Parts: sequence; structure tokens; C-alpha cells
Amino acid sequence: MSEIRAAARHFVFAAEGMPAIRVVTYNIHGCVGLDRRCDPARTAAVLREIDADIVCLQEVEARGNGLRADQATYLGEATDRRVIFGAGTRERRGRFANAVLTRFPSLATRAIDLAVPGYEPRGAIDVDLMIGHRVLRVMATHFGLHAGERRLQANRLIAALDDPVESDRPPAHAVLLVGDLNEWRGRNGGGIRALDRCLGPSATPRTFPSWLPVLPLDRIYALGPAVLRDVHVYRSPLARVASDHLPLIGNLWWSAAPARRGRRARAAPAPEAVERYFGSGWAAGLSREEPSSPAFGSDG
Repeated sequence: MSEIRAAARHFVFAAEGMPAIRVVTYNIHGCVGLDRRCDPARTAAVLREIDADIVCLQEVEARGNGLRADQATYLGEATDRRVIFGAGTRERRGRFANAVLTRFPSLATRAIDLAVPGYEPRGAIDVDLMIGHRVLRVMATHFGLHAGERRLQANRLIAALDDPVESDRPPAHAVLLVGDLNEWRGRNGGGIRALDRCLGPSATPRTFPSWLPVLPLDRIYALGPAVLRDVHVYRSPLARVASDHLPLIGNLWWSAAPARRGRRARAAPAPEAVERYFGSGWAAGLSREEPSSPAFGSDG
């Protein structure tokens, strides 16, 4: 059934000539579920249910024994996705890391150091993906537990967006910034406010804890001539027990694509942010093409 859904989805996108990409961010908690069992096969089953084109994972165990060993490679093979791996936090039981699993080939990958002295090491994966004739820049991260730490980490990612593009790196057509941002105060956290100003407000559905989600810890942002639609929490019976977070899903549409009805409008990013990153032509194009219909939904 998942193969049929995927084929139908890609057929519709090709017919419209405007490809869309399903994205998920998911803190997998080292593949340890609510039953305290480390079960990578269960985590892989959740990912196969979702069948996303780009999967951004946090708390992937990279050093360990048995079921804890090299989870990124296992999950990539189990879902038939390419694996892009990056360092994350270090704990006594091993190394947690970020990982991106994707259908698409990567053009370049960079690591962004988000470590703040006195706190656990943190980082982000910064990867350029080739999707048809477009380049999508994906920044996947896991912020720290302390408010001041998260503010610094958000500012570092924003600064990375402003860094000059290397001569051997193709320009991106759009940017996704996703991950577990650990901001339990909704839009009131300093790091979230900075990202909202730069990228436009994100949807804030509640993803944690998985058995009774009350906190919007996980986010998906988009910048450029593409918009997110149908951002929602994935709540299958398996997902409710596979981790302490629920997966957060969004569909990325290039801006001329039609929107579904019944969703509230996505606030556009500041025009100066779009122009700074993509150039004045992109900013003008975005203002012309951005549909008036809504772009993302909120959690109930």
C-alpha cells in the first residue's frame, strides 16, 4: 500500500509539473520506545509508514553494541534511503547524532558546530540535495535544553545562512530548517523568535511526550520560493510507542503549486531575509507567486 501511495503522489506531482516533497523530523530516542526496549526495526516500521522523501532524525545512536550499533545505516537500509550522518550529543551510553535519510542525491554536506561551553555538544547537518533540476538546502539539528543555549544555537544557524556561498557549491532554490528545537514555550523562546523573524513563523503542533503530547518541541521551517503545507503530527499506534516524541510531517510545495482549503495562512518570511539569501529576483518572484490560500495547519 505504501508503494501505491508513493507512486500516486509522485504521479500527481509530475502531472502538475511542480514536484512536492514530504519531509519528516523525528527524535527517535535511540530507538528506545515507551516499553524501554531498543527496537530499531520498530523505528524503521514507523518510517516506512510515513514514507517521507526526506527524513531528519535526532538522537540516533552511533556508538554502542548490538541493537544500539550504527542505527543510521540500519534505518537507511531498512527504508531504502541514502544516509547522511552528523555528530550530535555525547552521553555515557554512547554517541547520539543527527542523521538525514533521503531518496535524493546529495551534492555537498557540511557540519555546523552548535556546541556551547558548559553544555552537551550539539551540531547540525547542512546538506544540499539535488531534486530534479532544483537544489534544496536542508539544515537538520537538535537544540540544547537551556534557553540561553538555544538562543546562541539559533543565531549560529541564521549566521550560517548568511555565510558566503563557496565557489564550488551550487546556489539553493529553497532552504529547509528542521529538528527538535527543545523549545517548550511555543513562540516565546528566544531562539524561536529569532528563527521566526528570519524564516517566518513555523507551525507549532504538539509532539512531546508521545503518549500525551503537550509541548511543540519539533519544528519545520522553509525559506525561499517554496512553502510548507499540511504540517501535522503523525499519530499511528506504532509511532505512539516507538519513541518519546511523535514524528512531525510537512509537505514542501514550490510556491506556484495549489494549496488545500481549510488551512490557515503561513506568514511569509521577511522580504529582506529572502532577498539576502536568494537575491532580489527570488524575493520578487516569491511575492508574485505566493498563493493567498493557507500553507500549514495547526494541531488540534
